[in-house]
Amino acid sequence: MNLELILQAILLTADKPLSLEQLESYFLPEERVSRSAIRAALHTLQAACAAQSFELQETASGFRLQTRATFQTWVQRHSEEKPAKYSRAFLETLALIAWRQPITRAEIEAVRGVAVNANVIKTLLEREWVKVLGHKDVPGRPEMLGTTRQFLDYFNLKSLDELPSLLEMKGLDIDQLPLALDSK
Repeated sequence: MNLELILQAILLTADKPLSLEQLESYFLPEERVSRSAIRAALHTLQAACAAQSFELQETASGFRLQTRATFQTWVQRHSEEKPAKYSRAFLETLALIAWRQPITRAEIEAVRGVAVNANVIKTLLEREWVKVLGHKDVPGRPEMLGTTRQFLDYFNLKSLDELPSLLEMKGLDIDQLPLALDSK
């Protein structure tokens, strides 16, 4: 049994990242495949992908095989779905939630200096990039927002610690971001 090839087949056909526990559940007890053997096979698979157009990526939810970003231009050509366009307000709101969570809508508005469009929050909630973490203990009990595992998975992050620091963001050329921006 070639564990690397079995894991590759599982991950190629999975529609979401799979955790070590989920990968372990694919094997029968009599096959005696330990979690440490799976981890070692994943490490070998990751090395084997080094010269390929795809890579093994670990995110907050687990492992997935994905096309390398350098091939995005060509891969998108066969996709009928257009890449999502994000407005400046959407990206600013998402960034504030990611870096300052938990945060309320009023706190986002105070930093941005303008009201947050309800559709921006609604879209973030629908995409499951943001969730309500609770309610702030102040009059009106506003919702406190924070990011989700789906947010981390979408941006190929294992944890929020992998976000660039705000100092790194100052020098970032926004036109070089791989996200499609709406000019709003």
